[in-house]
This record gives sequence, C-alpha cells and structure tokens, in this order.
Amino acid sequence: MSTADEKSRKAAAQPSGSIPTAEEGPAPADTAGGKVMAFFFIGLAASLFVGWIVFPKLLYSQKKQPIDFNHAMHVQEVDNGCESCHFFRPDGTFTGIPKLDKCLECHEEVQGDSAEESRFVNQYAQKGKEVPWLVYAKQPACVFFSHVAHVRMGKMDCAACHGNIGESQHTRVYEQNRISGYSRDIWGRNISGFKRHTWDSMKMADCAACHKRAGVHQTSVQTGKGACFVCHK
Repeated sequence: MSTADEKSRKAAAQPSGSIPTAEEGPAPADTAGGKVMAFFFIGLAASLFVGWIVFPKLLYSQKKQPIDFNHAMHVQEVDNGCESCHFFRPDGTFTGIPKLDKCLECHEEVQGDSAEESRFVNQYAQKGKEVPWLVYAKQPACVFFSHVAHVRMGKMDCAACHGNIGESQHTRVYEQNRISGYSRDIWGRNISGFKRHTWDSMKMADCAACHKRAGVHQTSVQTGKGACFVCHK
C-alpha cells in the first residue's frame, strides 16, 4: 500500500473533532498566534531601543564651553578653595559663576603658557566682555533655590549636587535639551531615573526625596504652608 493510501485510511478512521496528531503539523490558529507574539516582542524591543537610546541622543544638542576651564589647577592656586571664586555675599546671596571682574583679579594679563588662558585674556578680559558660560545646573525660572539654606543651614557639601567638579581638569560637553532649552544635568543622563550618585540628576523628585530623608519641615516662609510654593514662585 502506498504512503498516500495509508494517510487517507488514517484520516477516514479518525473521529470527528479529534486533535490533530504531530504528524499532521500545527493547527493554523497556533501558527497565527506565534506570529502575533513574535511581532509583539519585536515591536517592544524596537520601541525600547528608540525610546531609551535613539530619542535621548536626538533630544539633546552638544555644545562646548567658551573656555576649557581647569578647576583642579585653580583649586591648588587659590587660598580658600572653591570659596575663593564661588562665595556668599554679605546679604546671604550666592555669587554662582564668577563675573569677569573676579577673574581679572588674577587674569588681567596672561600668567602662564596656557592657550585657554591666553584666549580668555585676548577675547574677554582685554575687551571687558563677560564669558558666556553655559550653566549645567541652571534651574527653570519658576524654581526658587537658596544656596545659603542648603550649604550654611543644611551643612550640605557642594559635591552632593554638583559632583566632584573641583577635581576636573577640563569642562564637560554641555548637553542642551532641544525642547526646554535646559541642561541635561537637570533631568539626568539615565532616562530610567536610577541614580548611582546624588548629583546624577536634579529633578523635583530628587529634591523631595532628599528633604524627606533629612526630615526637612517643608513650609513656605511667606504662607507658612507646604506644597508647591516652598520651591516654586
């Protein structure tokens, strides 16, 4: 008897509605379901790749600082470390990035053989022109942040928010959000939100978590109440 006749005899003997045997291959529904699952996982993987890797690269533009600043060298040369350039005024306000007149105390003329210092003196110092620094930690205009409350009253170290920038010999590339215009340092480099260091991001959630750990009584000076107006104006 031929193979074709044998298969016909088995098919005729099989009861109606029975499950196909392995010899007959998978049912059409099973094949369709497998394809759907395959397309789902392929689409999921592609979405994660685009959202977590491709999109962040497209979202931020990269810019160089106008002067390649050597923090480590300056910390060694000055008397009071970081506070020689970044200090509190008598009224408690913080100077932030030094203005040109502060730099001119040492760099009115070229002091060494650094090409960056020479460029600073020629392009900015001698022309009385402020250096257009790109501020990594610049918060939105609606955010109120008090350095004196954190550094003097809270006894926080600058590195907690700014990292070990005092040890850096070159300025990092500044990454600017193409939509908001703010630095990537605010949102953080890890889009998932996981942090290895306290300075990895400076979002509102990071501030709230730090305040909660420190047991800060978050109330507004003006209203005596908590919530938004403690930090937002």
